[in-house]
Amino acid sequence: MSYTFFDFLQLAGSLGVFIFGMKVFSDGLQKVAGNRLRAILKGMTRNRLMGIFTGFGTTAITQSSTTTTVMVVGFVNAGLITFVESTGVIMGANIGTTVTAWMVSVFGFKFQITPVAISMIGLFFPFLFVKNEKLRNMAEAMIGFGILFIGLDFIKNSVPDIDTNPEMFAFLQSFADFGFASTLLFIVVGTVLTLLTQSSSAATAITLVMLAQGWITFPIAAAMILGENIGTTVTANIAALVGNVQAKRAARFHFFFNVIGVCWMLLVITPFLHGIDWVMQSVSASGVSVLSDDPAARTNATLALALFHTTFNILNVLLLFALVPMLVRLVEYIQPEKAGEREGFRLRYIHTGLMSSAELSLEQAQREIQQFAALIVKMHFSFTGLLLKDRQKQKGFLEKIEKREQITDQLELEIAEYLVQIQENASLSLASLNQIRHMQNMLHDLERMGDIYYEMSRTYERILEDGLDVPEDVMDELHEMLRAVHEALVFMTQNLRDTTVRVNMQKAVELEKGINNLRDCLRNRHYGRLEQGVYSPRIGVMYLDLLNRLEKVGDHIINVNESLAGGKMQTVSSI
Repeated sequence: MSYTFFDFLQLAGSLGVFIFGMKVFSDGLQKVAGNRLRAILKGMTRNRLMGIFTGFGTTAITQSSTTTTVMVVGFVNAGLITFVESTGVIMGANIGTTVTAWMVSVFGFKFQITPVAISMIGLFFPFLFVKNEKLRNMAEAMIGFGILFIGLDFIKNSVPDIDTNPEMFAFLQSFADFGFASTLLFIVVGTVLTLLTQSSSAATAITLVMLAQGWITFPIAAAMILGENIGTTVTANIAALVGNVQAKRAARFHFFFNVIGVCWMLLVITPFLHGIDWVMQSVSASGVSVLSDDPAARTNATLALALFHTTFNILNVLLLFALVPMLVRLVEYIQPEKAGEREGFRLRYIHTGLMSSAELSLEQAQREIQQFAALIVKMHFSFTGLLLKDRQKQKGFLEKIEKREQITDQLELEIAEYLVQIQENASLSLASLNQIRHMQNMLHDLERMGDIYYEMSRTYERILEDGLDVPEDVMDELHEMLRAVHEALVFMTQNLRDTTVRVNMQKAVELEKGINNLRDCLRNRHYGRLEQGVYSPRIGVMYLDLLNRLEKVGDHIINVNESLAGGKMQTVSSI
């Protein structure tokens, strides 16, 4: 046996080069298509069939079903993708991930791709230094594409040769002679391999190399592919551990969908593989069976494995498409929504576990900020409820405002940390960096609004505790001021929800001026009442404090709209 530890390190390093190339390729493509990708996800998941095409396209672009499914776990229950809509995207991702197998099989084994890959790196490397951001991102993707195939060539050269290392081949072959038990064993091997590499694409590439080098037979390689289909679901389930119930359901659906597919394939795997073999013999000039041990069959075996991978996933989608509602009910039964779960604080749309791609993570942060704004609207309604005469309800509103103010503090901290994490984990486009800066400004303004509503509730609580009699016309004026602020809040939340339309800053400024003018008018009336002795100076001070604080809310609302306008100008122009 001539295979040494140093040879093993070369194999590990070759795998690292391949995975690094895949990551650079994927990140570059996502930077090129990041905003378009988010637009696709918004517009193409309205039904299950369109969701399948969305999942396929997204995975083909990102070159990673793991990225797509982790992203989906973060997007479900966000208004962007519901749990039911996510089922189609997940099914499409299973088909999209087979593109990698075809790419590796055709370019990696049928052609001498390494000289082309090196030439491609040489061609696109200078574009990394140009000012045009799109050209830089495209150059990054193409360089990653080249590194990917260089890594694949390194892997092929680092895998032990069976002629000089017959002991290793005999060891592996000893596990392949147990019939159906061997199939189950190598399904487990494929699952573990995907977990270790954290990439179904890398696991598929390793399987293809082992098949091409003659280390494993075609049936064993097919079993490993089935295991890799299961292994790729684990990452999304890990990401969902810290997610909400809808995220957990999406991850569980992915797992059950793939496991059921593997189960029915095991029932028909022998005739199915013979069918693949017949197709390959029909289109191949050599006519050698890929199920044989003939070394001449290895060339076609990699293409046969890609065909098996694609055919299996397409058939699995076709067979289970009509059964999705039953699977959804099963997942909802296994993962029920606990009573009161929606009332507690949690990040609904982003998770602190495994992060999806940096560009797409911005969409999740955007949805969290929308939730933040919705919470501010709830605090506004709770403060309005304080003006009611029902003492019991007033107590409940005070408790809600206090609880929600604490949540706003947590939301600001968690979302801000997530935005920092995005910046640290990947290089971002200038548009995305600009968007992050505006998001951070919005977080500050929204948190200050929460503080103001809490401070106003404390002020009004003192009025209630002291039993001060507030005149009806003063209460009417407070309601008038609250309605003006509410109109501005509604406009702000509408702008936050529709991230593709530029903010109408003229209307935003008019609403803010309306709040300022109303405050000035009501303040003048207040001074007149003080001069006439209509109410005590103490009530007057508290009333004026409430007016000024509501006007401050209006200032923060216009700040959020301005931040939105700055971020959207960049986003819209890049779509």
